[in-house]
Amino acid sequence: MDVTVSSRNIELTEALRDMTTEKIGRLSRFLDGMDRAEVHFFEERNPRIADKDVCEVTMDGHGHHVRAKVAASDPFAAVDAAVNKLEHQLHKLKTKLVGRSHPRRRAESGPTPLTLVEPATGATTVPDEDDEATVNGYRIVKSKRFTMKPMTPEEAVMQMELLGHSFYFFSNAETGRSAVVYHRSAGDVGLIDEAG
Repeated sequence: MDVTVSSRNIELTEALRDMTTEKIGRLSRFLDGMDRAEVHFFEERNPRIADKDVCEVTMDGHGHHVRAKVAASDPFAAVDAAVNKLEHQLHKLKTKLVGRSHPRRRAESGPTPLTLVEPATGATTVPDEDDEATVNGYRIVKSKRFTMKPMTPEEAVMQMELLGHSFYFFSNAETGRSAVVYHRSAGDVGLIDEAG
């Protein structure tokens, strides 16, 4: 696994870099195909926060993304906590992937209910990094670029859950267009699909 380690407002020692690379690299044994991981350390500046050292890890491969963000009293403890969280998420992802490829097992355990609800209106704008543009008085503070592989809405919901986000932008394999799944306040999942 290719592991990239970076930091902001925190000293990145060789010991921390080596330990992080080793522990995150070992996570590839949980799920084949997770070939890249980005680890970012930073320190919270708020004096009221006890756990100031934050470790943020994003792993991806074969169109799957798994993310963990953990704060602890020191960066080494933050890495350990992030590894524990990622192990759980990778196990969850592997279980879902195996269940999908073995429908008989899934049928025995019962289907997983998924309700996709067509929204009545509109889309959500999410402020995103390092860009000084302003939209309606809001400053865009974070930008991300990523590659998208076509997937079904059900797969997109699974990715949204694994990342712990309230929405997920994807290329809908069923329509060939851009789409978003999101958590609705009623507890269901909504689907916004680009009009043809």
